[in-house]
Amino acid sequence: MFARNSHHGFIPPYILKRIIDNGSQHQRDRALGTLAHVRNLLPNPGPPNRQPMASVLPERGRPGEPRRSVHDAQQQMVLPGVLARIEGQPPVADAAVDEAYDALGTTHEFFWQVFGRDSIDNHGFPLIGTVHYGVDYENAFWNGAQMVFGDGDGEIFNRFTLSLDVVAHELAHGVTESEAGLVYFNQSGALNESVSDVFGVLVRQFSLKQTADQADWLIGAELLTDRVQGSALRSMANPGSAYDDPLLGKDPQPGHMNDFIDTRDDNGGVHLNSGIPNRAFYLAATALGGYAWEKAGRIWYDTLCDQRLAKDADFPAFAQLTVDNAVVRFGAGSDEERAVAQAWADVGVNP
Repeated sequence: MFARNSHHGFIPPYILKRIIDNGSQHQRDRALGTLAHVRNLLPNPGPPNRQPMASVLPERGRPGEPRRSVHDAQQQMVLPGVLARIEGQPPVADAAVDEAYDALGTTHEFFWQVFGRDSIDNHGFPLIGTVHYGVDYENAFWNGAQMVFGDGDGEIFNRFTLSLDVVAHELAHGVTESEAGLVYFNQSGALNESVSDVFGVLVRQFSLKQTADQADWLIGAELLTDRVQGSALRSMANPGSAYDDPLLGKDPQPGHMNDFIDTRDDNGGVHLNSGIPNRAFYLAATALGGYAWEKAGRIWYDTLCDQRLAKDADFPAFAQLTVDNAVVRFGAGSDEERAVAQAWADVGVNP
């Protein structure tokens, strides 16, 4: 059953506001349209357990088989749009359609192979994506029933389907809603965002077969055009270092509780303070080495599925559960328990 806070935009409102304040007329218009849409989305709860339209569902296959359909909104803001590709069909002459189809498949494969999870709800939930949403729409979001991707303006942001970790991030919001329903506000909201970043980078690392030491730990690296002075939207290794650009400003994410941002903007700083648990995961994963999804990722997934995880959990509560789950899976006094506890201590969170 999905939680009631079911709309999440990938681009934080504070970035769109920077564009509105500092961009060209075209850039300002695009950002204004996107921000107005995001503001309508975020506070607006969708009904629980939303189901996509029956007419766009691929046929149900065996457990573990994805059920993808990708649609073209044709620059409108109507969902799901015109069916462009459905499960089992070959690639089409539209890069965004094929990128969305492939990324949904890779994300599904990751959750199935690594955690034995059959799609978002663990019961074969169909993976619906819509591309070419709006005119130069500068965001991607999960709306409780499907993923939606804009094309970007081509000046600041590229199309959102270019980034596998963005697609996985949005789909992971659905997993979080299905399991934990973390309230999208303040620290629980920052945890909600962080968990999506965690699984976003893990899906990317899984697809590239990268170890924790080989990975760049960047989120949305493909989104920024070459006109932007930055490497990505966020850095899990070094929050606050992803970009420093005259238009976008400097990446404001903190990586330690000493720098925690107390704000009412951005749903209480959900895209800002997520840098703190993001860095904790990075520290745990790199301390343990190997493939990050095998140990640190397993512990975070176990925690997300832990019935003791409250919907309004704060950082210390989540941290304590990760330590507890490290003990359950790997044993008391294990390297995994020590690495997880140390990672949280290093970002100033005391379970």
